[in-house]
Amino acid sequence: ECPLCLLPQPPEAFPALGCCSHRSCRGCLQQYLRLAVTESRVPVACPHCPAAIQPHDVHRLLPEPALRDKYEEFLLRRLLVADPGTRWCPAPDCRYGSTGGNPGQAGCPRLTCGREGCGTEFCYHCRQPWHPEGPCAPVAPTPSLATPSAQPEEPAHGEATLGRAEAEDIKVCPRCSAFIMKINDGSCNRMNCTVCGCLFCWLCLQEISDVHFLSPSGCTFWGKRPWSRTRRILWQLGMVLGAPMVISLAAGVAVPVITIGIPIYMGRKVLAASRRSSLSGCQQCLSVTSSVLLSLFVSPIITALTVG
Repeated sequence: ECPLCLLPQPPEAFPALGCCSHRSCRGCLQQYLRLAVTESRVPVACPHCPAAIQPHDVHRLLPEPALRDKYEEFLLRRLLVADPGTRWCPAPDCRYGSTGGNPGQAGCPRLTCGREGCGTEFCYHCRQPWHPEGPCAPVAPTPSLATPSAQPEEPAHGEATLGRAEAEDIKVCPRCSAFIMKINDGSCNRMNCTVCGCLFCWLCLQEISDVHFLSPSGCTFWGKRPWSRTRRILWQLGMVLGAPMVISLAAGVAVPVITIGIPIYMGRKVLAASRRSSLSGCQQCLSVTSSVLLSLFVSPIITALTVG
């Protein structure tokens, strides 16, 4: 039975993947790959685990040549976006990437788009059309969805509200500057760019690790805005002052409970077991005493490990 469509299939309908041992029927895998490539989710992960499906498996399972070419294009773009030396052609409707130039050079190294029919010349540093007459000029920010604070002058009330709402929903990836829209449905603030694979926080727009939302950064896993400065300071003070108190309270409860409770528990267990056996009274007393004495030696070690 296929775990995706839940239909019984013959064994030959389950192609093997080189990335993992999970199996799904060929039809489900092909449909899954079509959707993943169409949505630019490349590399494509296994539908059952995070392992990335190998390119030769994708080519083997995808029947459409156009999707295979698109898959290769997305893989190449993902590789180029991760390269800090890659520059994208600024010409309209041209997504050709170029590498070259010398970042440490005083002048502006000239790059030429290698796409057939384009040939646009642009600057390596400022990524603008080539300007041999002078140094790079700073690009003035223009009001757009990429800069939420930039708004047109004196907009109508309805237009300003709509612009702010769109600016809050669309932001820029901190690594590749791709536009990313987040649906305002209460989802988490942990974002993953499908273009370059960057894992970043939606609130502060910084690349993050798994402990970003546990640190006193003010960013919350849920919510639309980070904490205020006062709330962050109160949280840090609470952690600094409250953690020793909680640890001391736990240690104060655990030390007597473990130190006294383990010998009592072991003595009662041994006494109950000896009563069910054919031991004499002297033997029962000896076994209970030895178990209690042994527990008195072991319980401090368990107490120290627990408190530690």
